[in-house]
Amino acid sequence: MPYLPTTTMSVSVSVSIAHNLKPTISVLPSHSLHHPSSFPLRFSFKAPIFCSNPSVLTRRLFLPSVSGIWDALTGGNNNAREAVLAIRRGMSLFRQGDVPGSLAEFDKAIQLDPRQKAYLWQRGLSLYYLNRFEEGAEQFRLDVAQNPNDTEESIWCYLCEAQLYGVEEAKKRYLVVGKDPRPVMREAYNMFKDGGDPEKLVAAFSSSRESDYFYSSLYAGLYYESQNETDAAKVHIVAACQSSYGQRSDDYMASLSKVHCLCRNWV
Repeated sequence: MPYLPTTTMSVSVSVSIAHNLKPTISVLPSHSLHHPSSFPLRFSFKAPIFCSNPSVLTRRLFLPSVSGIWDALTGGNNNAREAVLAIRRGMSLFRQGDVPGSLAEFDKAIQLDPRQKAYLWQRGLSLYYLNRFEEGAEQFRLDVAQNPNDTEESIWCYLCEAQLYGVEEAKKRYLVVGKDPRPVMREAYNMFKDGGDPEKLVAAFSSSRESDYFYSSLYAGLYYESQNETDAAKVHIVAACQSSYGQRSDDYMASLSKVHCLCRNWV
């Protein structure tokens, strides 16, 4: 992480990392500054898989933001500031169910600041729901290249490639990543990698924390979708969407469960 001089400005960065929630990074210029480009920024990023150790943070969390944030706050690069705002708009549009609109904003962010592309996992999700699987797989592979410990990126790359090449070929191309500290995601990762029983995944976490039940149901449903078992996929993804976590959490993946149901006309 590059050194940021504190003599020029005071930047407050609050990182809230839950065990399997995305951390929220709030970047606020000091109120003592009177720079015309000063404005509050709030970003949501997926937690690094080793977020149980908050002192260790991946490049994926900081590098796309530090360069852009520094440029944005100092007014040194207007494109970087506009790219950050485009990402925020894209995430908001996705949460509202406007998937094409979200992709347009993510692509705009890349045009404004190409540094963002290797970290835009949100863009990969939008591409998946627009059936642009080749581009989605490319996006997730770029993300994993930056963070080789991202379990969910590996799974989503598989989901895209299963649609392109079929399940067996997608397994051969499966991205091997580091160990996820979340038991539910370790089990989900292994299920996609080696084959497994989605029903056992859900049963194993049905009495666990709300987030564990949500993630087990979501990825069980996604596994069934990769196998073209639509009815079983619907049962589990609707369950994830309607779960307490799915309804109340600000997790981007909770919003994704709603978008999935909307795109499949399940609601």
